[in-house]
Amino acid sequence: MLKKSMAPLGRGLSLRLCVVLGGLVIPGLPLLVPTDAQAESAASRPWLGIAMDSDEPGQGVRVGHVIRSSPADRAGLREGDRILRVASATVARGQDVVHAVATFAVGDSTEIAFVRAGKEQNARVTFTALPTQDDMVRMDLVGTFAPTWKGVESVSGSFPPSIGAMRGRVVILDFWATWCGPCRIVIPKLGALQARYGAQGLSVLGVSTEDPQEVALFAQKMAVRYAVASDKHAETTRSYGVMSLPTLVVIDKRGVVRDVAIGYDSSEDARLDASVRSLLAEQTPTD
Repeated sequence: MLKKSMAPLGRGLSLRLCVVLGGLVIPGLPLLVPTDAQAESAASRPWLGIAMDSDEPGQGVRVGHVIRSSPADRAGLREGDRILRVASATVARGQDVVHAVATFAVGDSTEIAFVRAGKEQNARVTFTALPTQDDMVRMDLVGTFAPTWKGVESVSGSFPPSIGAMRGRVVILDFWATWCGPCRIVIPKLGALQARYGAQGLSVLGVSTEDPQEVALFAQKMAVRYAVASDKHAETTRSYGVMSLPTLVVIDKRGVVRDVAIGYDSSEDARLDASVRSLLAEQTPTD
C-alpha cells in the first residue's frame, strides 16, 4: 500500500487555537501525529473533540469549535461555552483540559462543568477513541454545507466571492502552500481536472495562508490553471478544520461537502476523477 505524502500546516501560520486530541494539544490546529505516538496507539487515546481558544482571558477555557459527532458534540457542548472543570479538576487554560482528559481511558465517562450565557451547567461526556486526521475532518464536514469563506484575497484568476456563488457547480477546494512538496505534485493534477471538466461544471479553487504576493508569484511560476486566493489570516482555513497539506474538499452542486482527501496518494487519482464525474452527472439544483 502506498503511503500518503503530506506536510504539516504550520509554517507562517499563527492561530490562537488548540485541539484536544487524545490528551495532547497542538498549537494552531492538529498538525502531525504526536511525538509519543509510537509508545501509545491512537486507538487507545481518549478523545474529546473540541478546539479551544488558547490563553484567552476570562472565566474557564473557551470552546472555539466542537467537531461534529465527537464526544463533546454528543454531550451538548457548543462553541462559546467556557469549560470550568473536567471531573473534579479545575481548568484555566487549554493545557489543563488536555491533562484532565488524558487521565481517562476510552469508554470512560465524566462530568464537564461549563458556563453558557452566564449560567453554569454540566454535561456528561463519554470518551471515544481518537480518530485519524482524515476521519476527523470528514466527521466535521462531509454531509454539511461547506463553510463560507471569508478574509480571502483573490491573487490569481477569478476567485469567487463566496461558496454561494458556486451553486450549480462542482467545486474542489485545495488548501495548499508554496513550501509543501506534496502540494506541488497535486497542483498540475488539479489543473488537468479543471481543463478536462471545467466546461462541464467543475471549478478547482486553491487557498493558501501565505502572503498574497508570494502566493501570486508562485501561482504564476507554476502556471496554475485555476483560481487561487490568499487566506492570510487563516479564517477560512480554520473554518474548514484543515490539519495537513494538501487538503482537498469536494463540494457538490448544492454546496454540500461530499468528500475530503488529506495528503497525496497517487492511487487515489482515479477515485477523485470518478468522484468528480459522478457529481457532475447529478441534477443541477433549480431553487
